[in-house]
Amino acid sequence: MKIPMSSPDLNEADRQAVMDVINTPILSLGPRVLDFERAFCEYTGARHAVAVNSGTAGLHLAVRACGIGQGDRVITTPFSFVASTNALLFEQAVPVFVDVDPVTGNIDPAQLSEAARDLANGGPAAEKWLPRRGAGAGPLKALLPVDVFGQPADMDPIMAAAREHGLKLIEDSCEAIGALYRGKQAGSFGDFGIFAFYPNKQMTTGEGGMIITNDDEAAGFMRALRNQGRAVGDTWLSHTHLGYNYRLDEMSAALGLSQVRRLDEMLARREEVAGWYAEGLQGIPGLQAPQVVAETTRMSWFVYVIRLAAEIDRADLAKRLEARGVPIRPYFLPIHLQPYMVERFGYQPGDFPVTEDLGRRGVAVPFSGVMSREQVEYVCDALRQELGRA
Repeated sequence: MKIPMSSPDLNEADRQAVMDVINTPILSLGPRVLDFERAFCEYTGARHAVAVNSGTAGLHLAVRACGIGQGDRVITTPFSFVASTNALLFEQAVPVFVDVDPVTGNIDPAQLSEAARDLANGGPAAEKWLPRRGAGAGPLKALLPVDVFGQPADMDPIMAAAREHGLKLIEDSCEAIGALYRGKQAGSFGDFGIFAFYPNKQMTTGEGGMIITNDDEAAGFMRALRNQGRAVGDTWLSHTHLGYNYRLDEMSAALGLSQVRRLDEMLARREEVAGWYAEGLQGIPGLQAPQVVAETTRMSWFVYVIRLAAEIDRADLAKRLEARGVPIRPYFLPIHLQPYMVERFGYQPGDFPVTEDLGRRGVAVPFSGVMSREQVEYVCDALRQELGRA
């Protein structure tokens, strides 16, 4: 058996929605984007939804809308996909990393609160949070937590820190559409929430993303920026702002609209697959299954990441599983140890030990909402046999 790493959950209604657009002359700047945005507002309870062509674009526009610029500091996590940090670097801002919770992989709220306090006060206490070089001289402007693997960050203390220090809050929920933290939608806590719809996500538009906000002015600004800076009232070749081509096309929006209408059904299916994994992995030596914490009312399963015992050779295990038709992937590699981050900020191994430990031991196994129980059992059996040999 050969198991795919991931597969999108597409049905005939999804395909027909895209075909309906292709059979019209309007492939961009049309009604489907507006319909998708309205449906997203209904799902999340946000006042505004701004569709863009990727989660990265959404993060970047949120950073711009916060007025974050050169030398400004933003507290965020080194255990994430690089886009959460890159969106800050695009504007020459300084990501200030704090380590993560060892259970969830989400940013440690106690360390975040301490870092916010120290950076707000300045002086020697602030220095311990800053990179060795390139720390900038700007103020602390914002917090950017990430909802890792579909589990929301611990938002209550994070919001308290934002309020205490007058900081903007950008919630990277690109991996957590539909997740609930204490009964409330992930992405709806901060000034901005960002979602992504790559094909391995819980719902997909092929490529695409969405920003939600209750800020009327910011929503208008981001809509202008996504369309080459063309503001309300501008003519076709007039541009009030320096903007970008971050638009979502009509075919992608039509697929997104069809998908969001059955999102809860797809999330339930992914939860069922996660349950099969939890059952099948029990008792296998050398691995730990993911844990859902009490604050998470609903986990939105994006990927299924197990953690190997420290003595397991992950690369060797990957080769042996690949021979059985079972791909696995490291998840995540720490952002601060990416070559461009080491060169720019001088980070070194050991700077964020929990992040680095999770990065060494984390393994994503095949996962999607269209997996069969037979496929999950095959993966679990392969892991049991190969880890037994290890």
